[in-house]
Amino acid sequence: MNAPSIIPRPLTTEMLLYAYTIGLFPMARSRQNPRLYWIDPEQRGILPLDAFHVSRSLRKVLKKEPFTIRCDTAFAEVMEGCAQRASATWINGEIMRLYGDLFHLGHAHSVETWREGHLVGGLYGVAIGAAFFGESMFSRETDSSKVALCHLVARLQVAGYRLFDTQFLTPHLTHFGAVEISRSAYLHRLAEALAYQARPFGSALPAPVSELLRHSSSQRS
Repeated sequence: MNAPSIIPRPLTTEMLLYAYTIGLFPMARSRQNPRLYWIDPEQRGILPLDAFHVSRSLRKVLKKEPFTIRCDTAFAEVMEGCAQRASATWINGEIMRLYGDLFHLGHAHSVETWREGHLVGGLYGVAIGAAFFGESMFSRETDSSKVALCHLVARLQVAGYRLFDTQFLTPHLTHFGAVEISRSAYLHRLAEALAYQARPFGSALPAPVSELLRHSSSQRS
């Protein structure tokens, strides 16, 4: 990865959206440090939407529907849940402000898992054209973030998204089919996705998620 470059303040939502379209995204060094840096990885993680993997055990969880799933009803709370994770030191106050502004502009979205009125997991990301840029997820109950990810992928598939950018490749994401590609390959896919406009993110799903994802591989348990 190239050395992160310092972002001059103040960073506007317009600058942030443009950065995504050229392959950059911001991070902080710590939650206490207000300074942000542009990140431009040489290898980029993506999750191919036509090769999303759902294990047998997770498929059973999806069929049981143990959580209530909502979209865009608690965006700030999802961000805070992600920021509280020990590994999420890059989500500082400036990140919270910027992505909150993107949410109010309709460019940032959350998928939330609820149980008995309590937020127990979720994720958030940025949508531009037919590209979705996953930012972070959190879980307070077993499988809650995994279920949120499945609901996100189903929505992206139904809405006609062409790219799901995960930024980095993690062992957790590889279980779902995520792969790593070069920067040049990523920029090519990004340009293709930005040439299209996906349908509204919050549109109702035509069938249960377990049915929409039934063609996903189920070889692992």
